[in-house]
Amino acid sequence: MQNLRDREKLVEWDKNYLWHPFTQMQDWLTEDPVIIERGEGVYLIDIDGNRYLDGIASMWTNIHGHNHPDLNSALKTQLDAIAHSTLLGYSNIPAIKLAKKLVAITPSGLNKVFYSDNGSTAVEIALKIAIQYWQHKGQSERNLFIHFDNAYHGDTVGAMSVGGIPTFHSIFNSLLFKNVQITAPEVYYTSRKDCDSTLVKEAWLNSVNRALIENRGRVAGIILEPLIQGAGGMLLAPKGFLKGVEELARQHGTLLIVDEVMTGFGRTGRMWACEHEDVSPDLLCTAKGLTAGYLPLAATLTTDDIYEAFLGEYHELKTFFHGHTFTGNPLGCAVALENIAIFEREDLIKKVQATIQHLHDRLEEFYTLHHVGDIRACGMAVGIELMENTERRILYRFEEKMGIRVCKAALERGAILRPLVNTIVLMPPLQITIAELDSLLDITYKAIAEVTE
Repeated sequence: MQNLRDREKLVEWDKNYLWHPFTQMQDWLTEDPVIIERGEGVYLIDIDGNRYLDGIASMWTNIHGHNHPDLNSALKTQLDAIAHSTLLGYSNIPAIKLAKKLVAITPSGLNKVFYSDNGSTAVEIALKIAIQYWQHKGQSERNLFIHFDNAYHGDTVGAMSVGGIPTFHSIFNSLLFKNVQITAPEVYYTSRKDCDSTLVKEAWLNSVNRALIENRGRVAGIILEPLIQGAGGMLLAPKGFLKGVEELARQHGTLLIVDEVMTGFGRTGRMWACEHEDVSPDLLCTAKGLTAGYLPLAATLTTDDIYEAFLGEYHELKTFFHGHTFTGNPLGCAVALENIAIFEREDLIKKVQATIQHLHDRLEEFYTLHHVGDIRACGMAVGIELMENTERRILYRFEEKMGIRVCKAALERGAILRPLVNTIVLMPPLQITIAELDSLLDITYKAIAEVTE
């Protein structure tokens, strides 16, 4: 715990020197910030000694809890050997071992691993690989991607170009390259209690098929977040949609790219969201949970067919000219290996099923709140959508900051949440206990009731 003078200095320095992501700094400068000092299990502890349940797994990354002894040990052991050496022209032991392990645990056919350092770069790599692959195949006219509205694939230019959230992306339209965006059918936004999922699936797939026909021979790939769109509002895809997209990609001879940055590593109740519908993509992007929230590390996995298209004589310039300074960082790879080892030792995917069931059962209680219009849940990922009028499905106005106000009320009760405008996200560490989960849900319920009722 910091003394008062140290605390005042930290707050002053934060406001003088830091620019926070996705934050209106004019508001931030008027507030008293929570400054996290340490973590224990599913709790974050600030410089004043206050403990908070980490209800968003530190931006959807933390799996086993903070300060995990096995992850700490793996990191320290690797640090005693070496912290970093380049993967450009050289290799290292953890990067090699992790690549082999990722190939073993991902959907079949993904046999090659390209490392980077976050979800955005993993997506950028997938897009660039797809474009260059088709050039090597003599089909350079394949330079479009089919993507979906409300999609979020990151904040770099390529990732934004296949995103679909105007609030985040529209101001940069002049920088973005042209693609084909699929707009969700109107029925997609109906409450899950009234929604005909078959009708939604067919409407979505018909739109994708039309786009493929209208752009025949020009589509490099289809990119999507499997099962659930995260930053777009925790929006669920209807059952069978992911499989249907895969079938269309195969039928039209284009690539399927899945962004498992948020959904991977057990978040949906399977190791990969693709597993729910037995989908094997051509490219898979992973990050966030890869190191269980410890270090920046990402990977883009692809097939032998795509990899082999880049093989050739030096003068042919088939090389994939892309790389990052910290690609395959040994510390990150060592922690990622231990992260996967914990999954296997503890049979975590099986273990988390009871937690998921309890979570989903308790979420039904939230419909007793007058301003909860929809609850969307997939495994351990939840979005609770707040509405001014649930019968007429009228959302709160953006400027009312309803989601922000609910999260502030939750903070006062001891939980850290994050809003997506009017949607409150719950995404705790997978290792959260039932008792801890109940506390998180109780706090969230009371916070929503206080602010909206």
